[in-house]
Amino acid sequence: MQKETNNYKSLLVSVEQHVATVTLNRPEIRNAFNDEMIAELTDAFTKLGTDDNVRVVVLAAAGKAFCAGADLNWMRAMADYSYEENLADADKLAQMLKTIYECPKPTIAAIQGDVYAGGMGLVAVCDVAIAVNIANFCLSEVRLGLAPATISPYVIRAMGARAAQRYFLSAEVFDAKKARQLGFIHERVSEEWLDDEVATLCAKMVKNSPDAVKTCKHLLHDIAGTPITDDLIADTVKGIADIRASTQGKEGVQAFLQKRKPDWLTVSEPSVSE
Repeated sequence: MQKETNNYKSLLVSVEQHVATVTLNRPEIRNAFNDEMIAELTDAFTKLGTDDNVRVVVLAAAGKAFCAGADLNWMRAMADYSYEENLADADKLAQMLKTIYECPKPTIAAIQGDVYAGGMGLVAVCDVAIAVNIANFCLSEVRLGLAPATISPYVIRAMGARAAQRYFLSAEVFDAKKARQLGFIHERVSEEWLDDEVATLCAKMVKNSPDAVKTCKHLLHDIAGTPITDDLIADTVKGIADIRASTQGKEGVQAFLQKRKPDWLTVSEPSVSE
């Protein structure tokens, strides 16, 4: 059963069979974001992250482009901002990216078109990125006398520091094949197969323990690039002990041994209400 939320001006949000889809819905300006879209994305991912009926969140887009970065009208307005106003505005963008990155549910970027500038940050904060073959990618900020500062922690993690050195500084456009080679996206598919590829991955993810998935996301964020020290090893030892002793940890092992479905797969989906 599908539930649609139409309280947003820049987004479409729906939930069906434990999969939430957040669609950027400003196709007439290539889904460029402004302060309104930033606030709505923050709100949507905050709510979906705490919704027990949601186990996967897909970030998609309407129209030909996935996201062209910042809205030009918004950028014109920012030209007259004071330094303090620029700080506050940039912080809202940073908090939006952090909210998506730290969402306790798996997040999938379904990229149906070009990704430029700040749009690269939206892709980088998602756990998985799948793009169509015709999609192009570009970190174009330096062409405008700017720098991809706010998105940089996520983009550098996604493509690696060495690749980021080239594409931050050159503002070159690169295609989906190159994005796949860099590891910035995980898969590239033909246009007609994008929805099927995303749906197949979602179907796999919704079968997994929600608590274990949340723990895995913490592991990925906390351990990537961290030196392997005695303290880190102790933290991982505690982590496996905690998850083994948890309700879903015990249930998952017992279900496996008893050759049955775990209870998180047998609980019926709640009825839909606005």
